[in-house]
Amino acid sequence: MWTRIALSIVVACLAAGTPVAANQPQRAASGSAAAAPLPVPPPDYTIGPDDKLSIVFWKDTEITSEVVVRPDGRISLPLLNDVQAAGLTPEQLRERLLVAAAKFFAEPAATVVVKEINSRHVFITGSVEKPGSYPLKGPTTVLQLIATAGGLREFVNGKNIVVVRRGNTRIKFNYRDVVSGKKLSQNIELRPGDTVIVP
Repeated sequence: MWTRIALSIVVACLAAGTPVAANQPQRAASGSAAAAPLPVPPPDYTIGPDDKLSIVFWKDTEITSEVVVRPDGRISLPLLNDVQAAGLTPEQLRERLLVAAAKFFAEPAATVVVKEINSRHVFITGSVEKPGSYPLKGPTTVLQLIATAGGLREFVNGKNIVVVRRGNTRIKFNYRDVVSGKKLSQNIELRPGDTVIVP
């Protein structure tokens, strides 16, 4: 009889404990989920189309918004309507928003946070595995872009690669030299709008 009672207690405890054990991994998973880190804009960064911004007015929450810069370079905010953003630094946009908000609020306080940088692109074309447009979200060299594009195609010697920069500037890049540790100065950091041509 005592054996049956003890067995019943054990079964009851296990049954009661089962939901708790099942829920533990879920709580751990949700607790470990971290928000994606914010991008760090480079020193020469200016806002451009498709960039995602968080506009925070500390005391005036009705005009606090997350916005995406439109193709015409403007953003839309409650009360303030359309505001030009493209071509400005985040600080310059903040100052512009303060001037606009001062018409509606006394001593407005605003912050501009860059959530996503989608306006800066470089391009690679020719004999690479995945030619196309690539977002420039941080410092990127010619060699890194080639690697991102899947590398050179088979039988391409890579000696006559050219970086075409705005203003019709052409910069030579010898892939074989760089990967062998020679003339590393030609592995330049790319700028928005650069096009790498791989013959």
